[in-house]
Amino acid sequence: MVNHENLLGGPPPTHLPEDPEPRDLLAGGTAPADVAAKYPTSCLAWAQLADDAYDAGRTVESYAYARTGYHRGLDLLRRNGWKGHGPVPFEHEPNRGFLRALHALARAAKAIGEDEEYERCSTFLKESSPTAAATLS
Repeated sequence: MVNHENLLGGPPPTHLPEDPEPRDLLAGGTAPADVAAKYPTSCLAWAQLADDAYDAGRTVESYAYARTGYHRGLDLLRRNGWKGHGPVPFEHEPNRGFLRALHALARAAKAIGEDEEYERCSTFLKESSPTAAATLS
């Protein structure tokens, strides 16, 4: 048994619960909009919509999708013990939808010149998961 005790005294990592249905639908080629309609609380579906819109040059749409995924993720984090700060490990696959939405929100904010939001989201991502910040950037 591995003990993941936090020796620095900070909050424990938050691990969101498994939610395989949206992930499997997206992996199987279901349109992200259809997945978001069926699973509106899925951060992963909203993050994918944000990425697709950004890649197509629809930055404002990307921002809106990312903000939806971000807020859905905050709700989910809080329901799973997160107290507003602390690690949200990218290594735990169910956390990736939220972290992707947070990254997408930062990226879109930067693209539309919302510098304060970009800085806030970028810092939040780095503090939540340095691995996500490095991987997604």
